[in-house]
Amino acid sequence: MHNSDTMERELLVKVEGVSKKFAKDLKRSLLYGLGDVFNSVFKTGKEVNLRKDEFWAVQDLSFELRRGECIGLIGHNGAGKSTLLKMLNGLITPDKGKIEMHGRVGALIELGAGFNPILTGRENIYNNAAVLGFSKKEILEKFDEIVAFAEIGEYLDMPVQNYSSGMRVRLGFAVAAQMKPDILLVDEVLAVGDMGFVLKCFHQMDKLLENTAIILVSHSIPQVARMATKLLMLEKGKVEFHSGNVSKGLTEYYKRYKLEIPNYKGSELAELKSWKIDSLEKSYVKGDEIVIQYNEDMIIHFTIDCFDVLLDPSFYIAIYDNEQRNIAEICNFKKKLIIDSVSGSFVISVIIQNLNLNQGKYSITVALNSVQNNINTLIFRYQSAIYFTVHGDNHGWAPFQLDANWTLNS
Repeated sequence: MHNSDTMERELLVKVEGVSKKFAKDLKRSLLYGLGDVFNSVFKTGKEVNLRKDEFWAVQDLSFELRRGECIGLIGHNGAGKSTLLKMLNGLITPDKGKIEMHGRVGALIELGAGFNPILTGRENIYNNAAVLGFSKKEILEKFDEIVAFAEIGEYLDMPVQNYSSGMRVRLGFAVAAQMKPDILLVDEVLAVGDMGFVLKCFHQMDKLLENTAIILVSHSIPQVARMATKLLMLEKGKVEFHSGNVSKGLTEYYKRYKLEIPNYKGSELAELKSWKIDSLEKSYVKGDEIVIQYNEDMIIHFTIDCFDVLLDPSFYIAIYDNEQRNIAEICNFKKKLIIDSVSGSFVISVIIQNLNLNQGKYSITVALNSVQNNINTLIFRYQSAIYFTVHGDNHGWAPFQLDANWTLNS
């Protein structure tokens, strides 16, 4: 039996110079596949280069993972994450390089992968655990724990094809996690199911991590931040970031998050001409990559051109996260600043003190209202007018990370 010190150091996954290519056209892919089998069988030694319609899904990728570590694989769609996981799980083989996996591998590659739909939940538990290399005695010892964790009680003897997607995820995770594999591959499956179960899964992975190496793929960056001890960011099959500095890697990821789409609704009475943001370190204008440090003041200056007199104007700001959830508002500024009317060009500034937002990508929505003919009228609304990234060394699940003072009282 290993002591904890040895287990921390034990190398379980070693990926060296791994590359995998695919053809965009199915017929060509089949033809190339036959050629590759021929070259492999007869050891022709032909160089692995790209042919017509081929592309590298993963290119020259290397990393190591030890017992007690969790590597978060991040990157946008088409980055190569799923291809890498399938190679790690032995579902496909690399064209170049080599992969070493030591110990039992539990995989949650995709929804219900490894389940036979016409067999019952009970039968699939035995099948899945046997494929992982566990004896019937080991499975029997764990069986009740698996069923309890999966929360499928009354459906245990029903064919898996009748399960909901959430039930299949629960059963798959229960088998993979309760059998305590040496290596656990988790790919996006925690996006399905209720938050209560997701939290239970993370609690289980916390316990597993003492003796397991975990490879986690998720589009939910808070999930990755919650678990990862190191980060690997892929872009078009290549490694763009690989480090134990998870915080720095997440900021790099958010800076590349380019889905910046503003939306405008308004009247002919006024327009948002320009804006400027001041932070502690520098000033930003439209077109700049805005990075604000956690707990720093952010000052926003809006330049507005009025084409008519606006009576009793009021300004509204909302902050949205990268999934377009409204997480904060600053409105009804009349309590702070009373303006009877405005005309021509003017600048309005707002200071947001100690920005306690979690590390991530955010956008600012700006709206101007005015009382016209005794009716509160929307003058303009710019949805997601400004995008910015918050960088911080702390990261958590919640959108706000409060900075509090602590004392110890004896």
